[in-house]
Amino acid sequence: MKQLADEVYQLKYFPPNAINVYLLGETLIDAATRRDGKRILRQIEGRKVSQHALTHAHADHQGASKYVCERLGIPFLVGEADVEGAEGGAEVIRSKQPPSRWNLLSTKAFGGPGHKVDQVLREGDDIGAGFTVLDTPGHSAGHVAFWRESDRMLILGDVLFNQHPLLGIPGLRQPPDFFTPDVPRNRDSARRLAELEPALVCFGHGPPLRDTGKFVEFVRGLPG
Repeated sequence: MKQLADEVYQLKYFPPNAINVYLLGETLIDAATRRDGKRILRQIEGRKVSQHALTHAHADHQGASKYVCERLGIPFLVGEADVEGAEGGAEVIRSKQPPSRWNLLSTKAFGGPGHKVDQVLREGDDIGAGFTVLDTPGHSAGHVAFWRESDRMLILGDVLFNQHPLLGIPGLRQPPDFFTPDVPRNRDSARRLAELEPALVCFGHGPPLRDTGKFVEFVRGLPG
């Protein structure tokens, strides 16, 4: 794992930054694909992990959630409007996304079984390590981000990407429309996050970004 800030770690993945998982204090954020459970557990071995939270219930973020929660015996935390997908698993998740062959491929390749949600995440909830929940819908109906005011650190999931989803080339971009049921609402969520002027932004896909101005200017340039 790589330490990014106080009590914040990014787990290793190959290719690097392709699908990110984070540890915020005792909270595991996201769980990559259904093939990644053992990799995740190896990296957090010896650390106290007391809960697992999703930024959103998409196949490449909840794939190993059931595996991790059951092996560690920890509760599962999900945004309210994503509970059905998180509990239903890959096929339910696919039904909530725009119809496309990319969604079919993603759920078949990455999606894992559903798992009972123990706690619904809502705006303002405290998840530990100084982070609170922000409602950021659009890329999924129940998408949430995690914000720490003390050092202006943001875990924004897939509200924006910081690399090309297929080529892996770094750079800010919107998530693909075919994975985003409500593109205008997702842009509104991005604008809300830019208003915070985060000092460090961590993405579901792509490397962390420490350039506040670059982040804010990119969001300002999004279509209305």
